[in-house]
Amino acid sequence: MVENSQTASPGPQAGPSTRSVHAGEVRPRPHHALIEPIFQTSTYTFDSIADVIAYEAAHAAGRHTGVYEYGRYGNPTIAAAEARLAALENAESAILLASGMGALTTTFLAYLSAGDHIVITDDSYRRTRQFCQQFLARFNVDCTVVPLGDYEALEAAIRPQTRILFSETPSNPYLRILDLERFAEIGRRRNAFTVVDATLATPLNVRPLEWGIDLVIHSATKYLGGHNDLLAGVVAGNSEMIQPLRGLVGVLGGISDPNTAYLLLRGLKTLSVRVAHQNRTAQQIAGFLKEHPAVENVWYPGLKTHPGHELACRQMQGFGGLISFTVRADLQGTYRVIDALRIPYLSPSLGGAETLVLHPALMAYYDGSPEEKAQAGMVDNLIRLAVGLEDPQDLINDLDQALQVIC
Repeated sequence: MVENSQTASPGPQAGPSTRSVHAGEVRPRPHHALIEPIFQTSTYTFDSIADVIAYEAAHAAGRHTGVYEYGRYGNPTIAAAEARLAALENAESAILLASGMGALTTTFLAYLSAGDHIVITDDSYRRTRQFCQQFLARFNVDCTVVPLGDYEALEAAIRPQTRILFSETPSNPYLRILDLERFAEIGRRRNAFTVVDATLATPLNVRPLEWGIDLVIHSATKYLGGHNDLLAGVVAGNSEMIQPLRGLVGVLGGISDPNTAYLLLRGLKTLSVRVAHQNRTAQQIAGFLKEHPAVENVWYPGLKTHPGHELACRQMQGFGGLISFTVRADLQGTYRVIDALRIPYLSPSLGGAETLVLHPALMAYYDGSPEEKAQAGMVDNLIRLAVGLEDPQDLINDLDQALQVIC
């Protein structure tokens, strides 16, 4: 912590680009550096026993004074990233973890005990569902899966033991839209925490906390980092709810590291311009695909034909950079379309500068049973496109030539 330093956050009234660059920063930085330093250290020193006693007392009370003891319990570079992430979500606090799954599993482990119950929606990330249905069951935590958007089924699934309601918005890969206000109201009325994974939206397109959600989770690996070069996850919410996560991550050890935090801070500075470009590009591509004779269906919230379009217009500032579509072909024809693409990389993940293409049934459900694939809608002719920062027309031209192989 810099002596006589002061927070220079622009505040929630500032625009998204300003907050992406400056939110949560402290001025002046050590040696008046413009960029946040990387504090590459695993341990910290004290000047006296009195300083140790003061630190331990503050730590036990849950107060952070800018003093650190050991890398598993905090780091100034990580704290700077957490402050910016919290500001982008208009949250009181945020915690950075080693991955998006680390953020999610730590949250569930912090708030679920033996005998508790969790309700999740069916279009959630496959690994999330596996953790809830298989791993948590080993600790006598029960899980119920309900269709995303079926709020009567959600209400019916809640029990006196229900502790958490969890969903995603938009979901992956079909980009279903959760009614955040309704979801939050059900949670409050039924005494359950609401947790939403908003990775595909980013805080630039939707901020679930502003709609009453208790905790929001992101895989910072995706849009927040923005360059396909880091793994991280974040949970944001009020300080009272984040504090138990800080205590638990010190035990579980799923911490981030200062180099990752530095890369994340650098990526966040361009978040606003990147997401704006990806929103525009995806909208153009979705419109093109919708009219293409080789395309069967397109899922993108920005299209009026999308079942969640009106809700997305009410909740979101932009519709994101992910598009899913089915082609008029069998499995082998779908493979030929993907292989014919010249610009996108064939790869998992999303949110970076490079456009990526994925065959969900093969790459996300390779070891899934036919029943699991059918339940998740993993049809053979489904393609997922994660738009990057290339020129929209170049991507459209590339898609057009690739689709010609099945025309």
